[in-house]
Order: sequence, then structure tokens, then C-alpha cells
Amino acid sequence: MTTQEIANRLVELCRKGEYGTVYQELYSPQCISIEPKGAQVEVCNGLEEMAAKGKAWNESMEEFHGSDIGDPIVAGNHICMTMMMDATFKGIGRQRMDELCVYEVQDGKIVKEQFFYNL
Repeated sequence: MTTQEIANRLVELCRKGEYGTVYQELYSPQCISIEPKGAQVEVCNGLEEMAAKGKAWNESMEEFHGSDIGDPIVAGNHICMTMMMDATFKGIGRQRMDELCVYEVQDGKIVKEQFFYNL
């Protein structure tokens, strides 16, 4: 798949909430995930660590109210898109998160993701 094809499929699956399929279909097993400094988990190496981070994220949520995924922008082997999530978290309350998501593609797979948002 080209970077543009990966970008289109990434957005399509994220808009459907099919994040498990995103990781299985589009990610390299050796991918890296980077969150902002101070996040609960700042760096994950590989799909196994990313799955554990995702599980903890889901378990911290009381109620999911909705999300919005922006259209992708492709530059070379990088993809950028916006993501908004509205959720109620245990012990925190309802929050809206707006973030910028940047992905790096090599050999037809996402090898790195990095998220930018305010903590």
C-alpha cells in the first residue's frame, strides 16, 4: 500500500472505531508509539505494549460520547490527521481531547505514531 492508501484506510477505520483492525492491518509489529511528556505511558515499543496501553485507556473510561477524525494530510512517508474525543473518565469526569496525530510509514506499514495534545 502507498502512504496515501494507508492514510485513507487509517481514517476510514478510525471513523468506524475499528482500532483493533487498524493495528492488525496497518501497523508493523515493531512500531513505536509516543505520547506527550507526562502522559500515563509516554513510549510504547511494539504492538504488545501498545495493546496494553489501549486496554488501560479503555478501562479508564466510564462513558464514550463521541469522536471526530479529520481528513489525512500526506507528506512523503508521513501522515497527519486531527482527532477529537469526548469521554467521561473514572475519577476525572467528562473531557474533550483535541490532538494532532502523526504517523510514519515504511515498507507499507506504520512504524511510528506520535500524538500531540495538552495534558
